[in-house]
Amino acid sequence: MKRYEHGGDIYTNAGIDLDFSANVNPLGMPDEVRSAIINRADEYARYPDPYCGELRCAISDFENIDPEWILCGNGAADLIYRLCYAVKPRKALICAPTFSEYELALRQTGCEVLRHALTQENKFVLTPDIAKALAPGVDMLFLCNPNNPTGRLIKSSVINEILAAARKSGTIVVIDECFLDFTRGISSKNLLADIPELVVLKAFTKMYAMAGLRLGYMLSANAELLNKTDAASQCWSVSSPAQAAGIAALSCKGWAEKTRQLVAKEREFMINSLSFPGMEVFPSEANFLLFRCKHPLYEPLLKKGILIRKCGNFAGLNNSYYRAAIKTHPENIRLIQAAEEILNTV
Repeated sequence: MKRYEHGGDIYTNAGIDLDFSANVNPLGMPDEVRSAIINRADEYARYPDPYCGELRCAISDFENIDPEWILCGNGAADLIYRLCYAVKPRKALICAPTFSEYELALRQTGCEVLRHALTQENKFVLTPDIAKALAPGVDMLFLCNPNNPTGRLIKSSVINEILAAARKSGTIVVIDECFLDFTRGISSKNLLADIPELVVLKAFTKMYAMAGLRLGYMLSANAELLNKTDAASQCWSVSSPAQAAGIAALSCKGWAEKTRQLVAKEREFMINSLSFPGMEVFPSEANFLLFRCKHPLYEPLLKKGILIRKCGNFAGLNNSYYRAAIKTHPENIRLIQAAEEILNTV
């Protein structure tokens, strides 16, 4: 059985009272989404729309994107695997550290994976140097913006340099923007019309607290690539409850802005409050923080009913690194106090 390597593992960790390991919206699921799931329950006896027609129209209006450029999936992770199976790249480039499913999906298709190191000395910021690695023969590049687990945004100027190099090398560039709505960052979706090598991934998982429903989408102006990715899937990959929830989520006016304001305020509070002796908290623009501690924290926090993300299985990091989500103020205080109690005893 495959070992689980992500946050949110409350199932094998008994007694969890607070889960900081999964980076979902601290405000939870919008009431409109919850109501839509319940109110449309009579539809669930029927097969879901395999083309996600109503949902794709809602995404089209929300993103101001041609509906023919949209492919929905069972979460962004589903689309990552489908895209890799559709393209079957021989050689691909990823950052390290970054979301592990890129490499896992690539290796399942027999792809050689190259890693571009993001360094602690540079605060894990992606620089234009990565464009130098996009030589002919590198078929695919995965970027996470903001990156997981570092929370760092990629500058638009760097993305432009990468895309210019990718056009010359024939590299498909996949930009995962699943956490972008928590930031003031600029989406790359407006570049799609001019760059057929570009793919943008988004999901409802984080902003709308829909991790259990599994819903994401892929944006691309490359019809051939979309069709191949669509073909690399089972039918009915997006359930009726997920489609209903997604349509409702996109109608939630002001939800993202309300969330961004809370996250920005609490992120600054947590950065300042977690800066204990022996602990380094790294800059972040996302709804989570990467930090390093000289003393073990994971197991001691588990004993207090608090789950954080161990980062030892991220390439380029080790077990002294941890990731914690930004949650509500009372919850964040509990994590800070618990960490302080632990560190005061070592």
